[in-house]
Amino acid sequence: MSNTEEKVLQKEGINVHIIPSKKYKTITIVAKLKAPMERETITKRALLPVLLRQGTKQYPTRELLQDRLDDLYGASLSLDGGKVGDNHILNVRMEIANQKYIADESSIIEEAIEFLGEVIFHPNVKDNGFDDELVAREKELLKQQLRAIEDNKVNFAQMRMIDEMCDGETFQIHAHGYEEDLASITPQNLYEYYQTVIRENQLDVYMLGDFNHDHVSDLLQSTLGRPDFVEQEKREEDKYQGLKENRPQEIIEKQDIQQAKLHIGYRTNTTFKDDDFASLLVFNGIFGAFPNSKLFLNVREKHGLAYYVASGLEGFKGIMFVYSGIAGSDYEKATEIIEDQLNEVISGTFTEEDLEETKGLLLNDILETMDDAQGLIEVMYQNVIGEKETSSPQELLDALKEVTKDDVIRVAKKIEKDTVYLLTSKEDDNE
Repeated sequence: MSNTEEKVLQKEGINVHIIPSKKYKTITIVAKLKAPMERETITKRALLPVLLRQGTKQYPTRELLQDRLDDLYGASLSLDGGKVGDNHILNVRMEIANQKYIADESSIIEEAIEFLGEVIFHPNVKDNGFDDELVAREKELLKQQLRAIEDNKVNFAQMRMIDEMCDGETFQIHAHGYEEDLASITPQNLYEYYQTVIRENQLDVYMLGDFNHDHVSDLLQSTLGRPDFVEQEKREEDKYQGLKENRPQEIIEKQDIQQAKLHIGYRTNTTFKDDDFASLLVFNGIFGAFPNSKLFLNVREKHGLAYYVASGLEGFKGIMFVYSGIAGSDYEKATEIIEDQLNEVISGTFTEEDLEETKGLLLNDILETMDDAQGLIEVMYQNVIGEKETSSPQELLDALKEVTKDDVIRVAKKIEKDTVYLLTSKEDDNE
């Protein structure tokens, strides 16, 4: 699977990505609508996936929509959205049976692509607005989900840390939206925003499986193409200009909780576009991503200062996070030992065996992701998000294999601590 080929065709406001594979007995289709995140519209955008899944013009209820999927030999459909870097992506995913394995069946692909076009371009609309009851219900459900974020203290602490670290940056925007926006959202202005999405967002459609590539490319372009597509002027991404004044900063907040949450944000000065990105992945593996990492072995196992501890990357933004659950009284000691682990990598205090073990774990993780059709498409889509010339997954695998100890030390030296965020108990005396 690592030698995956990708054929990209651009026409009529759509980028078609054909990924040939004889591995699967199903065919996977994924449509992705990408736009820069905007505070003014993000809550409307968060509502769109659930509304589009409720019905279309031709299949106006969720039940009729499901009946049509059942008619397509049990095809699956899912819609969701999320933040990647400074962009928000709306995903529409379908998995269908390959007609090659069904006797006397020759039109599943055509019917599935037509159905996908129906879901994306022809929602159930009346009087220039989405259904009143559906919008009211989904707004209430979103309100409940937004309020529930504070109940999950790990997610809440991560959100608050990003709020503080990325103050004034696009990345600060909450992909799930804001409760204070809900009252002003109507079926009509939500549909008006949807029309803007369809007209202006970048549309990439991936199709992976064993099929006639030229025929399918023509079908996708004719069914999902947008002759009225309005290409938007490229918006400048937030450029990292070095640490802001008074950074690194310390933010301590208190609630009625038992276990404190310590989250630390770093600027890596390395992103997916950079040649050093593979080295950053290996650094993160050695530092905190795996059970053999320095954070786990020292902060948790050796010193017993954390219930859990790990690090993660936002590779398109150039940010690394450390997140941990600790006793509030251990805040200063835990922060110090976490910093010690970073300094150990910078000083080269890790062995060639550590390096090779981590590279092996990374390679296994990526290969396992690519073993799944949806996962492989996500790996391929990184080139679009990162605005990188199309490269195969094999290039990343090869780059990982070549990473040396000096490469890891070099990327580690570029990392800057930006924000330390502690959510702790009201009884703790940390100030």
